[in-house]
Amino acid sequence: MSHRSARRGRRASATALFTPHTTDRASRRAARRQLAEAIAKARSEAVAHGRGSIDAETQMPAALHPPGGRSGPASARGSRLKLPAHRMTTAVAAGAYPFLAEGGLGAEGIYIGRDVHAEAAFVFDPFALYGKIEGFTNPNILLAGVIGQGKSALAKSFALRSVAFGYRVYVPCDPKGEWTPVAEALGGRSVALGPGLSGRLNPLDAAPRPASVSEANWGGEIRKRRLLLLGSLARTVLGRDLRPVEHTALDIALDTVVAHAADAHRTPLLGDIAAALNNPLALDDAAGVMLGQLGDAARDLAHAMRRLVHGDLAGMFDAPSTVAFDPTAPMLTIDLSRLGGSGDDTALVLAMTCASAWMESALSDPNGGRRWIVYDEAWRLMAHIGLLQRMQAQWKLSRGLGIANLMIIHRLSDLLTAGDAGSQGRALAEGLLADCSTRIIYRQETDQLHAAASLLGLTSVETGAIQHLIRGRGLWKVAGRSFVVQHLLHSLEFNLFDTDVRMR
Repeated sequence: MSHRSARRGRRASATALFTPHTTDRASRRAARRQLAEAIAKARSEAVAHGRGSIDAETQMPAALHPPGGRSGPASARGSRLKLPAHRMTTAVAAGAYPFLAEGGLGAEGIYIGRDVHAEAAFVFDPFALYGKIEGFTNPNILLAGVIGQGKSALAKSFALRSVAFGYRVYVPCDPKGEWTPVAEALGGRSVALGPGLSGRLNPLDAAPRPASVSEANWGGEIRKRRLLLLGSLARTVLGRDLRPVEHTALDIALDTVVAHAADAHRTPLLGDIAAALNNPLALDDAAGVMLGQLGDAARDLAHAMRRLVHGDLAGMFDAPSTVAFDPTAPMLTIDLSRLGGSGDDTALVLAMTCASAWMESALSDPNGGRRWIVYDEAWRLMAHIGLLQRMQAQWKLSRGLGIANLMIIHRLSDLLTAGDAGSQGRALAEGLLADCSTRIIYRQETDQLHAAASLLGLTSVETGAIQHLIRGRGLWKVAGRSFVVQHLLHSLEFNLFDTDVRMR
């Protein structure tokens, strides 16, 4: 190639950078001519003003470089640029694009703290998310974490902040009495039950009938709930499932007691049930079967009910209630810290069964607004099938009643203590987990990682993360989406929720 041809090629390639792409040869020549004239004019003006020889191409008139860029094919916005594909590892991609993070759950909800990865505020409200996020099928929450990582502070602050949104909070079992200061600070109420205390709750109280339910249908609902309660209490004390004839004995005893209580214009009591079960002649007469058949079968049931009337729970659940359920109170807690100190959780579980039955009967109004039910220290309840069945029923009704259940445990393996693989207890515990669309996991010990990963379906990255979480930081799994959130407390909340004050 000649030198002249080479210079012509370089000049053509240079001017092509400043000329629009057209198919008209005359237009391209005119554009090149205009460019040359502009360069010559800029160079002469520079010399005339004493700036000497400069690169005049950097002093292009505004007409050649409009502020908004060129229009048409010369704008470089026509997706004409083609680069070869580049492959890299996710570790390299994370370094190359550190600004990429989960977009969050939106701005509608209760403030929790800081999204660690997105460096943004994190808000959450299961009622606001229901129906808006794919896979978010219920408002129930599981909260798990080892002692001292801040899971109790998270639960209490979330409950406290929910009140500002018009929600009400109920704690049917407070084994350590930690919720009492929170309830009092919100203007709510705490009912303390235990030996020597004046508090009484009758778990057979009937809730007011909703206006949308007929009197006949409501009577059947009340009877079903009472039978479920009595069956749960009997199974807890006996440590086994009830036989069919024992279920029949409970049915007959309840119907007999309710009929007599209605004639006396009062509410039936557990003591009445125990007395009816302990009277085999009257029970057989009411059942209309062969003498001695049903009464003998009810002997174990009578002994089981006797513990609630004359045993270590005497005086707490066998008398008319001394407190009325106030549906307008922002928070109501049942303080059971006086029970369970001996290491035997049976009394605590029986008390929680009665307390939750009394509270749940009052929560049955579907027009009662949005409410939180907090099951603190739920790991104590996993071995009791009767209570698990009650909790499962509460979980299933959450959407229809506008209730969000919060279950607090220490380790994910606590769910495995409900029974062996394939047992009814294990199935109930795993069912509770499956019915929680939100799982919040605080730090877990190394020996608990496998159980956590297996039950929650965690990835290897998530499994490694929960091993090294610091205090107040948790992995939030919301309908399959993952967030690492640092819970933030106000100074007043910290003083109210602090459970380590005695250690200091």
